[in-house]
Amino acid sequence: MNTLLRTIIYLCLFAFEVAYAQEVINSPNGNLQLRFELSDKGEPVYQLSYKDKKVIIPSRLGLELHKSPALMEGFKQLSAETALVDTVWYPVWGQESQIRDNYRELMILLSQPKVKNRQMRLRFRLFDDGLGFRYEFPKQDILSHFVIREERSEFALTDDHRMYWIPGDYDTNEYPYTFCRISEMDSLQSEATIFIQDQWPIKNLSTQTPLMMKTDNGLYINIHEAALADYPAMCLDVDSRTKVLRSHLVPDAAGNKGYMQTECSTPWRTIVVSDKATDILASRLILNLNEPCAYEDVSWIKPIKYIGVWWEYFLGLSKWSYTTSNNVRLDTDYSKLKPHGMHGATTDNVKKYIDFAAEHGFDAVLVEGWNIGWERYSFIWKNDNFDYVTPYPDFDVQALRDYAASKGVKIMMHHETASSVANYERRLDKAFQFMVENGYNSVKTGYVGAIVPRGEHHDSQWMVGHYEYVVRKAAEYKIMVNSHEAVRPTGLCRTYPNWLAQESARGTEFESISENGNHPSHTCILPFTRLMGGPMDYTPGILETDISSFGKKKNRRVHTTLAKQLALYMVMYTPLQMAADIPENYMKYKDAFQFIKEVPVDWERSLYLEAEPGEYITVARKAKAKDAWFVGGITGENSRIAMISFDFLSPSQKYIATIYADGSDAHWDTNPKAYKITTRMVTSKTKIQQYLAPGGGFAMSLKPVKR
Repeated sequence: MNTLLRTIIYLCLFAFEVAYAQEVINSPNGNLQLRFELSDKGEPVYQLSYKDKKVIIPSRLGLELHKSPALMEGFKQLSAETALVDTVWYPVWGQESQIRDNYRELMILLSQPKVKNRQMRLRFRLFDDGLGFRYEFPKQDILSHFVIREERSEFALTDDHRMYWIPGDYDTNEYPYTFCRISEMDSLQSEATIFIQDQWPIKNLSTQTPLMMKTDNGLYINIHEAALADYPAMCLDVDSRTKVLRSHLVPDAAGNKGYMQTECSTPWRTIVVSDKATDILASRLILNLNEPCAYEDVSWIKPIKYIGVWWEYFLGLSKWSYTTSNNVRLDTDYSKLKPHGMHGATTDNVKKYIDFAAEHGFDAVLVEGWNIGWERYSFIWKNDNFDYVTPYPDFDVQALRDYAASKGVKIMMHHETASSVANYERRLDKAFQFMVENGYNSVKTGYVGAIVPRGEHHDSQWMVGHYEYVVRKAAEYKIMVNSHEAVRPTGLCRTYPNWLAQESARGTEFESISENGNHPSHTCILPFTRLMGGPMDYTPGILETDISSFGKKKNRRVHTTLAKQLALYMVMYTPLQMAADIPENYMKYKDAFQFIKEVPVDWERSLYLEAEPGEYITVARKAKAKDAWFVGGITGENSRIAMISFDFLSPSQKYIATIYADGSDAHWDTNPKAYKITTRMVTSKTKIQQYLAPGGGFAMSLKPVKR
């Protein structure tokens, strides 16, 4: 055999091996294994297992492009690189003071010979608690600008898993959760897609992420995304027959999904998996996949505990608007209009909230409805609805600035955009400068209504870029942001820690808005779903659970016990916690209110002691820079006994435990305000059994005994 022929044969064999080689990596602890290969069509295929149990069976990866050949098949593998990373980083705020970032990485470089050797990278990071992967596009002449028609990432499941899901939608995340098997989704989709203002449900069977599932062989699986930037949010199409989930990106007004320019990459697709539900809650995989903090100076970023002129609106005690006239413009002279007499954001009323905040140790007072334009602000696709600097005649900006400063309290700004986003961006610098000049250092943004520019969606690429733009612009003015009705979070709070919280799910306000409110299991689901991506401004602390007692909302109630409202401060983590009830109600329950006053919003350690999605969660957290612990537990619609071991306490230290618990006859529906407060001594050897009523909970403070 001559040399040339041997060389040709060798090269052919080498090409065959590279095209069909299988790459395998294991997580640092060996529990997870990732396999990658190309199919006989040159399709990228991956699969994932946990402790030899299949999690994702062979699933294809790729993207369909607009007016260009797809990035889905015809690939050959050029190279494979691996790396092991093990570092620690320190968040500005969080559930822990330090986070370990430990993973094994596999980077595959692919090319398409039939498309002028167009290249794409697939980067996988395998952690002890799950997998992250993304698409990367090197800078190249053949692929400089391109438009994504659809991303075709698959998650092929092994069986008919049970799942907690909300319908796929381009504009709202505020559906209640449905619990069923994948095969049952078809029959329940219509019922699950309840009416919500400005919804845009996906017509085919689909779900939003984070998606929480449990398998019959005892695995817990969570699918979401990380580091969503300059790209549309991902929903998942569901094939209930084959049990395959496929990415479904939110389109723009033209029906396209993403506009890309190389060098660029997609967000990470995440799969968190364990045989313990507590491990899902303790996972920091999504945070670890985000870029480090973008700011050199973070001294101005502080966690906040606040109250606000807010819940009284939902009780029907006052209104956001100033007058009954709804034909108003930004140049309307409101001083010439007759007030309707129920405006909530008045100078005198806000002063009362400031006094209450100062007396009880709260950092800030949120004031909604202070600025002109609320008379007809949403659901009409109006453009210039707010200017963010002009107050109503009965709101004295300067007087309240000085009064709040004299009391050591901040006022929290409110920017409701009514989804007129173009208007907001035009006015953003002026609005933030107004805040700085008047002593505001935090803002709650809102996006109620249909998006302007018309035809865009809340979760489209353009809007995803807008939310990030607002946060980055706010940082220039040293302002912290709490965004409502925005795209669900994906861990960007690591990169932009002034993005303290988001809503992006069905919060407490629905207890008043909807006759059905929030099911008792709702807050046992959210930490496994919505909160996987980042903190939520859920607005707990409603101690007067009977909303109808105010005479404005018949048959409305909070679907928890009073004690569970306290426990939510532990379970629903956020560095921005609101005591959402009106001050008068806290004075009715002063002893229970004490826990809200004492509970921190920033933590040294967090330990999830027991959990089951939709049923119960118990968590212990250590206050930052203090030897003080707090414990909280909640349950769904069934009562239960929480088993608590205090072995996390310092071995040589005794603690006084103050326990806020359901009464023996408490029930979220029939007797929600039955609670009891007890104290006892505990040590690291103590174990207790704590009763939780149906829809109930408990909260506990543990303070060291002085020696």
